[in-house]
Amino acid sequence: MNNLIGQHLGPYRILEQIGSGGMATVYKAYQPAMERDVAIKVIAAHFAEEEEFRKRFRREAKAVARLEHAHILPVHDYGEADGRPYLVMRYLEAGTLKDRMAEGPLSLSDINRIVGQVGSALDYAHRMGVVHRDVKPANVLLDSEGDAYLTDFGLAKMMAGSAKL
Repeated sequence: MNNLIGQHLGPYRILEQIGSGGMATVYKAYQPAMERDVAIKVIAAHFAEEEEFRKRFRREAKAVARLEHAHILPVHDYGEADGRPYLVMRYLEAGTLKDRMAEGPLSLSDINRIVGQVGSALDYAHRMGVVHRDVKPANVLLDSEGDAYLTDFGLAKMMAGSAKL
């Protein structure tokens, strides 16, 4: 499963790699049944080999999928292929806030909008008992209108005593 481009992962056809890190690789894929592009995060093989990690990842994926907020990137599906877990999420074409910041300074109105949207998403997640633990520009995606979406809850931790999720 090193090079998935052109292959199928469940019902999804992998189109291109759009990101990678130590924990996972993210691909742009096509979902024929819904006639839309999606983003698929496939967990790295060395993590997928650990049963306890797969259980924790599945549990956290379900918790994040329950977070329904306008500025939290929605999780559409979870699956496993060849023993490697993957998450299917909304695909956003504009990239990350980190990418946008590299292009030059943002306007004050853009900063206010993005901070407000991410702050609202974090407030909601906290009220639902989920702590993100890795908020940074690379984990904020932007849509074509410049709206922000918090993503990558991979390090998320359920707050102690929370029974909401």
